[in-house]
Amino acid sequence: MSSTLKFITSIVNYFHDKLILLTKLMGLKFNDKQLHFLVIGLIGIILFLFVHKLFKYLVQYSLTAISFFYTFTVMAVFVFAIEIEQKITGRGNMEFQDIVEGLWGFIVAFAIYMGVVMSVRGLRKLLRR
Repeated sequence: MSSTLKFITSIVNYFHDKLILLTKLMGLKFNDKQLHFLVIGLIGIILFLFVHKLFKYLVQYSLTAISFFYTFTVMAVFVFAIEIEQKITGRGNMEFQDIVEGLWGFIVAFAIYMGVVMSVRGLRKLLRR
């Protein structure tokens, strides 16, 4: 897990350093907070436009799909936070496999939920006939 985080950190640091160099070469005098404001704002709006388009497409078929994507995203953040907390506090081991297993747990629980929902709907249809 820590090697994965180090790899991700090295990628972020690479782009961070290039962005600082680029702004200096352009004669812009942004401080770190201003760069965070601009870059995260830009990344956020690009992500929003992509997600908005995706969700508009998905809502035609199922609100459940949107709910699943949102919940999965929140769960991903949650399990990463747990692993980071374990590293910071020294309670437990920070491992990438823990994240994978936790998210698989959600996927399996969701599959069971969908199976129950579909079974209930199927039974209701049969009983109405």
